Amino acid sequence: MTPAPSDHVLIVDDDREIRDLLGMYLTKNGVRVATAPTGRHMRVALETSGPFDLIILDLMLPGEDGLSLCRDLRSGKFKTIPILMLTARSEEADRILGLEMGADDYLVKPFAARELLARVRSVLRRTRMLPPNMRSTDAAKRLAFGDWQVDTIERHLIDASGVMVPLSGAEYRLLRVFLDHPQKVLSRDQLLGLTQGRDAELFERSVDLLVSRLRQRLRDDAREPRYIKTVRSEGYVFSSAVEAQD
Repeated sequence: MTPAPSDHVLIVDDDREIRDLLGMYLTKNGVRVATAPTGRHMRVALETSGPFDLIILDLMLPGEDGLSLCRDLRSGKFKTIPILMLTARSEEADRILGLEMGADDYLVKPFAARELLARVRSVLRRTRMLPPNMRSTDAAKRLAFGDWQVDTIERHLIDASGVMVPLSGAEYRLLRVFLDHPQKVLSRDQLLGLTQGRDAELFERSVDLLVSRLRQRLRDDAREPRYIKTVRSEGYVFSSAVEAQD
């Protein structure tokens, strides 16, 4: 997939050389580019130079770091813009933390410009797998469905008797996708891209296993599910109505 000429990417990195090199390479490959050296400049660009289709965000920035900016982006009016995070750190914990904060993909420096372009294409492709009217709705502190509530701040379930049920990061992301798109059939490919954020080392069976784990959390009988129903040859559908609460 070659990015469409209308694709607009914001590069946020305090290294001018990296900004310039990436900007030139993406431009040569049909992507419109804007750059920002800090979080403050990023916010100005978002308000004045957008809209953007993707943000390339460096983790190690002066002042506010990339994780903080990623978290803020995911809770504000720009929360639907996909984020590709860059960092010199290679530790597994840092990569997982970036994805948990809401990054859609993660690339460790140093990297080849061609690899970055491939990641940009991949993130844009995954983001556009769903029509606009099926993307994430405005965030709420709690989401209610059936006998359950989801605390979106603490990221756990609360049953009808008030007992808290913990969720892993992957379980929470999958549940949020279902809650954002109730009564919509979602394919395994769609769920894979929306919940995992990366293409490497992933396969459709991992979605089935994750659905099974989430059903166990919801005490949902796989033979006669109340919440997550299997649609043969298509994927899954979340069949319960969802109510946003303050």
